Amino acid sequence: MKFIDLNANKRTEKGNGPARQLRRQGMVPAVIYGPGKTPEILTVNFRELEKILKNSRTTQVLLNLNISNDGGTETRSAMLKELQSDPVSREFLHVDFYEIDMDRKIRMLVPVVPTGKAAGVEMGGMIQVIRRELEVLCLPSEIPDAIEVDVTPLEIGGSIHVKDISLEGEVEIPAEVDFTVVTCLGKSKEEEEEVDEVEEGDEGDEEAGEETSETETEE
Repeated sequence: MKFIDLNANKRTEKGNGPARQLRRQGMVPAVIYGPGKTPEILTVNFRELEKILKNSRTTQVLLNLNISNDGGTETRSAMLKELQSDPVSREFLHVDFYEIDMDRKIRMLVPVVPTGKAAGVEMGGMIQVIRRELEVLCLPSEIPDAIEVDVTPLEIGGSIHVKDISLEGEVEIPAEVDFTVVTCLGKSKEEEEEVDEVEEGDEGDEEAGEETSETETEE
């Protein structure tokens, strides 16, 4: 999974007043913390952060935070841990970054992508993705962009579970092995009844057409 660059600045003022002032200037108050690290307060540009989130395929994002201060700029590897937004205006209120140790395994959500055309779909079934993201445990450098699940052999009523998914390298999925990820559903009873009604209607139309033809012939 690719690390995305995001610029940040160190700040010194805390509290609601300075935070509101920052938001009016198009900035978002932030904090970065991690194991054995002293939390530091930052600011990031609202538009830059919004663009990154819009282009992301998952709810979690890996970042190269380029943090500027009076002494220059330092880059830290981090993940977006929590984002607080106003429920009405959708304005970003605060963002938490978790600093990553590149030599230590982390948990990360990765999107599930079905591939192929299921055998059950050919029979009128429908693929349903039960879990659109799965949590993996691995080194930051080994996080996959997506978990591809081949649904080609899946028949109606069949399912693919966590234990059926194989990943490269030392990537683990800590979820229960019997957890269902993808399944193939058949037509609902209501859909089958609608199809039967349509077929019966077509047969009725054909019979009516035959009777009309016979009457016209007799005349």
